[in-house]
Amino acid sequence: DDFDSYILNRLSDIIHSLLVTYTDSYLVYFDTLVPHFYALLQSTRSVSDRQWALCVFDDVIQFTGAHSHRYSQFFLTRMAESLADSSAEVRQAAAYGFGVMGMNGGPVYARACAEALPPLFVMISAPDSRSVENNTATENAVSAVTKIFKYNNSCVDNIDKLHQIWLSWLPIYEDTEETPHVYGYLCDLIESNNPVIIGQDNSNVPNVIKLFADAFAKSSIEVNSVVGQRMILILRHVQTIPSIFQTCMNVLTNEERQALANALNTPASTTTSPQGGSTNHFMSHHASV
Repeated sequence: DDFDSYILNRLSDIIHSLLVTYTDSYLVYFDTLVPHFYALLQSTRSVSDRQWALCVFDDVIQFTGAHSHRYSQFFLTRMAESLADSSAEVRQAAAYGFGVMGMNGGPVYARACAEALPPLFVMISAPDSRSVENNTATENAVSAVTKIFKYNNSCVDNIDKLHQIWLSWLPIYEDTEETPHVYGYLCDLIESNNPVIIGQDNSNVPNVIKLFADAFAKSSIEVNSVVGQRMILILRHVQTIPSIFQTCMNVLTNEERQALANALNTPASTTTSPQGGSTNHFMSHHASV
């Protein structure tokens, strides 16, 4: 079984490289492999078989976008069922798949993305979802929901109500591949003055700033990254409203306060420039507070 797992690992690496290089023009060759990976996805197969099969389909979705939909009959149902798998590795691969579906799949996957939200929410809300063995899978699920909200939400109802639940899942810190997607989306919502995130009369801003401080304290977001610089711009804006900024400082631990001070004192990187310029309007109607 270890040998089989090694072979599958190597094979998925090769397919990954081919997809990165040739994108959808590789699919004519992948067609012949689909029945084999479909067989590996079945619930009777080992954890590693199911995990690697999901990883291969994840790559197909990520690197060929809507072209991957031709295989959806082979992986979609099993990917959704795998969100409730007893293995964290299988759940993680399934959650990542719905994330790339949201980000790269386009409108053909809009319905599938919306239908994946309930099982993703169940996975994230499970009592032991933040245990050591489950946390990475859970953070992948949080990121998947984020990508669906940001890129593929045309079939999602009541997104503002869902934003409230989404915010309660933060912070995330372990999977630094995924943290920029999540905190970048948090910046999007703040910059657009989303009432759920900002709160009435800015009441939720201290909680948001605490999330920023936690991200910097745990290095889950690098200060000089694109998202880190967006967060700093937002922090500087909050600093211009002393009463709110003081309330923010009062809810932070010493470690978080220090991380925030260090972040605010770090010179901006010359290699990254923050995206979006709407920060100037953030909370502007409360600027006289």
